[in-house]
Formats: sequence, C-alpha cells, structure tokens
Amino acid sequence: MKIKESISIDEIDGKHFQIRIVEPVNNRKAILTHYLHNINDNVSKYYESEAIEILNDFVSNKQNEGNYSLVAENAIQQFLFEVEDVPFPSPKNYKFKFIDLFAGIGGFRLALQNLGGKCVYTSEWDKEAQRTYKMNFGEVPFGDITKEETKKFIPDDFDILCAGFPCQAFSIAGKRGGFEDTRGTLFFDVAEIIKRKQPKAIFLENVKGLRNHNGGKTLETILNVLRNDLNYYVPEPQIVNAKDFGVPQNRERIYIVGFRKDTNINNFKYPEPFNNKVKFADIKEENIVETKYYLSNQYLNTLINHKARHESKGNGFGFEIIPDTGIANAIVVGGMGRERNLVIDNRITDYTPTTHIKGEVNRNGIRKMTPREWARLQGFPDNYLIKVADASAYKQFGNSVAVPAIQATANQIINLLK
Repeated sequence: MKIKESISIDEIDGKHFQIRIVEPVNNRKAILTHYLHNINDNVSKYYESEAIEILNDFVSNKQNEGNYSLVAENAIQQFLFEVEDVPFPSPKNYKFKFIDLFAGIGGFRLALQNLGGKCVYTSEWDKEAQRTYKMNFGEVPFGDITKEETKKFIPDDFDILCAGFPCQAFSIAGKRGGFEDTRGTLFFDVAEIIKRKQPKAIFLENVKGLRNHNGGKTLETILNVLRNDLNYYVPEPQIVNAKDFGVPQNRERIYIVGFRKDTNINNFKYPEPFNNKVKFADIKEENIVETKYYLSNQYLNTLINHKARHESKGNGFGFEIIPDTGIANAIVVGGMGRERNLVIDNRITDYTPTTHIKGEVNRNGIRKMTPREWARLQGFPDNYLIKVADASAYKQFGNSVAVPAIQATANQIINLLK
C-alpha cells in the first residue's frame, strides 16, 4: 500500500510532522483518523488492520529515506496529536455512539457531541467539506457511501444513525413502494445500512419539500420502508423551524425519527420551541466588515431592476434586506441565497473596492452577510474554524443542518433510549 498517493506528511521541526490530504485514495486518511479517534475503544478493531498497514508503510518509508529513525509508537503519538488538537475532539467519557452520514461539515456531530455522544463513523463525499470537517473534528470522513468500499468500515453496535440525505425521486416499480423500489437513490443506501446494522434509533433530516415530493409518494415510500421493511417505530415526521430553537433564521426542515421495535419505544414527542426569540442583531458581526462584502452600485441596481421586473409580473422574487430586528430567510446554496439575506451596515469606512467588482461600492451600507454570520445562523459556535474560500463556506453552511434544532430533537431521542 503506497501511502504517499493519498497522504503528505510535512516536517515541522525534525520531530513533529503535519498530515495533509493530497488526494484521498481508497479512504486511507479516513481509515487512519477513524482508527486513532477510536484507539482506546473496541470500535478501533473495524479500522485497525488497514490503519496499522498505513502506519507501517509510513515508518518504513521514513526509515528507508534515512532521515528519521521513527518507530510505529512515535508515529502513532504524533498522529494522535493531529486528530486530538482540534476545536471539537471526541468526548472521552461518552454516553452513546452514533454515525454521521452525508455529514457535510458536522452539524449533526456537533449537536450529538454536545449531548455526550461519540461519533464512530462519518461519511461525506465533498472534498472541501471534508477539509472543514477535518479541521474541526480531527477526522476525515469516508467518501462515497454508495460504494461497498466505504460501507464496509461502518462498525456494529452504535446507538443512533444520523443522516441528512438528499431528496431524490423514486422509480416506483410496484404498487407497494418498498425497499427494492428505492434502489439507485441515496435513501436506499441509508436503508441498507439500517438493515445491516440495526441501530437503536435513526434520525433523518431533509428539505421541507420532501413532504409533497412526487405527490407525496417519496415520503410514503420512505415511511413504508422504515416501518414495514425495516421494522422501526416511526412517528409522523415533523416540520421543524430553526427560528424556534434559538437562531434568527426561518429555516424549515422535515425530521424523521425512528426506534427499533425491540427498544419498546412506541411514543415520541418532538421538542417544544424555545421561549427565547433572537434577531439578526444578536449574531451580527461585532467588528467592521471587510469592504468585499458590500455590494457595488452597479450590482445593487441590477438587483433592484430584477426585482422590479418580477413584481410587475406579480411575482415576489428578488433581493431582500433583513433588518437588525428581523430574522433571516433560509440560507441556501445558489440562486438568490445570499441576495435574499442582505443587511444594512453603515460602519463601513473604506469604500475602495477590494474585489473585481464593476462600479463603486454603494454608499447605503448594503452588504452580504459574512460566512461567520451564516455559521451563527446555523448555530455553529464562534470557535468553529472557517478556513476555506468564501464561496465554499457559503455552500457548506447553506447545506448544513441547524445545530440547535438538531440538538433539541436528538435530546428527546436520547432521553427515551436511556
């Protein structure tokens, strides 16, 4: 096994090394980081043989180069530092275990770690999201969950399966709309993992539109598979709005919760909304924002004209300015995602364009929200690292789950499992 195809190890001071991904091949970096995160847990056995092979290969390469007289123990200690010296390490004294599928940048993981859970497996195919995940959790997610090469590393005996799976139409071959009818979709892979591993509980998240997707047949099939094919108690799914759980964002998502029948759990209540209402001012940048986030006059006029054209046709489509006392629209990727969440911030002092915008910076203080503000809209704490380009950051937070809403629901699940 040639480690250097997938991992680059850079010298720092002759004794310590920094691991970075060049191009993940065969999930090697995921195997190594998952092994090290679980090295003191029996979960490590699912990753051990391949991880030791990777470590031995690294040690052998270094010894052959004549630069280091490393032994495996030293290498493990250094790599352990790499996975543990992160903002959100795995809890030492955990109360339950879970896996994180379609993990994005770890919204589910943050929520369940806050409740005392340990993530024993994670999967996310997007390379930029993997980078952000690794920076914050010290672990590289496995890749394409549709591949057996990825699924085979999922451990047994975890408590909760979490998945924010994409919404896809099913080609219903028969009238029943069961397990086989979901083949070719990502839900099929989730269902297959549930069937194999039989977790005590499942927690799925999707867009609100899933309820009426394909005339309601998609959700009907999902529930039929979970309830009848997989034999889980699944209460009626619920639309949960992030604004009810402490973040100033109007973000509705459908949550699907289920319990394995032998847990004898046959009653579940979704969490009640929090009493504290928040507004955009509560998460607004404390300091003056960089000029690059302010719109140019030309771009602002384009948005104004675009909105006027739609309004003349009776459409409500177009940009929107969120007052400090208001709450944001759902942050989404593409389209008018950022333009529907503009704000007014008159603290700007330097109107010199810092990007290749056409025209001058507007004098009305109109700007886009920053990636950090989007992170706060999703409930990510300020020590969550954002070290990717803005375009990637917007995409990652726009695709994420709202952490406080996930955490409130997960808390209900865990209380029942206790």
